[in-house]
Amino acid sequence: MQLIKDKKIIDDHWQSLADDAELAAGDISVSLSRWQQDKPRLLAHNGKLGVRITPADAVADFADDLDKIALVELDFPDFADGRLFSHAWLLRSRYGYQGEIRATGHYMPDQVFYLSRVGVNAFKPAKDEQLPVELAYLNDFTVNYQVSVN
Repeated sequence: MQLIKDKKIIDDHWQSLADDAELAAGDISVSLSRWQQDKPRLLAHNGKLGVRITPADAVADFADDLDKIALVELDFPDFADGRLFSHAWLLRSRYGYQGEIRATGHYMPDQVFYLSRVGVNAFKPAKDEQLPVELAYLNDFTVNYQVSVN
C-alpha cells in the first residue's frame, strides 16, 4: 500500500495491529486502549510506535506519551464527524507534537486540504487509485483567510 506524506506519494511501511494481534516486527500502530493497557510491552518493542485514535478518544489521555509515539493515526469512522480535526489541531498547537499525523478511514478527498491546515501531514485512502486525487486536493487553494498550525 501507498500513502501521501508531506505532499508526496510514498510506500507505507507501518502495520496497524488489531487489539488481539501479536506484536509484529517493524513499525506498528495500535489502538489507544491497547496503548494504555500494554504500554510497557509496547515500549520494549523493536520498532517505531504509533497510536490509532477515534473521535471519541481524548488527546489528553496520551499527551504525556507523545515523545514515545512516532505516528498518530486519526481513524475516521465517518466523513461527517469533525472531532478528529480538533484532535489534530490539539496535537500540533497545544501539545507541540512533531511526529506524523495520518488520516485513515472514511474521510473525503475534499477534506484533505482542511485536514492539512490543522496539522495532518499524511493521508491513507482506502484505495490506491485515490492517491492522485487526494494529492491534487492538497493544493486546492492558494489563498487562506484564517491561520493554520503550519
